[in-house]
Amino acid sequence: MITSAGTFTIENFALQCGAVLPQAKLVYQTYGQLNRDRSNVILYPTSYGATHLDIEWLIRPNGILDPTRWFIIIPNMFGNGLSSSPSNCQNCGLAEQGFWFSHGDNVFAQEKLLREVFGIEKLAMVYGWSMGAQQAYHWGALFKDKVERIVALCGTARTTDHNRIFLESLRLALTGDRAWTGTHFEGIPERGFRTFARIYASWAASQVFYREGIYYQLGYESLEDYLQRGWEAGYRKRDPHNLLAMIDTWLRCDVSNNSIYQGDYHRALSSIQAKTLVMPSTTDLYFTSEDCEAEANLIPNAEFFAIPSIWGHRAGNPYQNSGDQAFIRQVVHKLLDT
Repeated sequence: MITSAGTFTIENFALQCGAVLPQAKLVYQTYGQLNRDRSNVILYPTSYGATHLDIEWLIRPNGILDPTRWFIIIPNMFGNGLSSSPSNCQNCGLAEQGFWFSHGDNVFAQEKLLREVFGIEKLAMVYGWSMGAQQAYHWGALFKDKVERIVALCGTARTTDHNRIFLESLRLALTGDRAWTGTHFEGIPERGFRTFARIYASWAASQVFYREGIYYQLGYESLEDYLQRGWEAGYRKRDPHNLLAMIDTWLRCDVSNNSIYQGDYHRALSSIQAKTLVMPSTTDLYFTSEDCEAEANLIPNAEFFAIPSIWGHRAGNPYQNSGDQAFIRQVVHKLLDT
């Protein structure tokens, strides 16, 4: 498989929060080959806490995204630790300083990358899970003439109040640690990481997942082993400032919160022209099927395909789950063949 990595720098990039980054850096990875007429491009934005290395597993011959047919680009979201983030950019802060990244910032930077580096004016598809799905919706609304298809897995175009409570509990878990000074961390938030991971684990998988002890099938010795190695260890690899920065983006997700739609959420969704697949998990506890279906009903050319899964939110990123992989692959390939 042909792959290529790059960093795109944008001078004096104005953010939606009002800050201006002297040099905004967008790190990306490509897979496959761009065809002559640039018609085979799939954009695959990153999700919460993830880099391209964490989500590229589904890019393989005859996989969900096939690099022998498509030219796939993963742009790393601002705040994820590779692109401009609090951990690598002295001009990047947190909400406590009035600084945050929006999905509008992500999408406008991505469009500039595609156009200026690759000469790409149209996308065959935007494929996204969770915060990646949020970016996909923003692409469809902000660049409606440039997107032919959208696959939005386990994500909404606007953060619901119920979802907001989950996010605020995560934020409070980290900032409630003694290492938090009120503006930044001095040292590792040991208790914060432990609490953060357990909150996340309780929401991200369904009650049935835990009742059936699926984590034993994954090789864990106990529930505590699963929580420590399957959740806490992964988040400890991330800078806690970046984890907060991505929460700040997620909290502010609203496809209509921009100068184009000026808060008119229904108009933003009804403006999406792309053929859109809205694919929640039937057991997702924070991007519920009901919330996702309500948004699908507002998008003119949308179809609703719920993933019948006990894996909760993680059904949309089924690297450990062949059944959900097969379901998603079949639906996505059918869309790409139209």
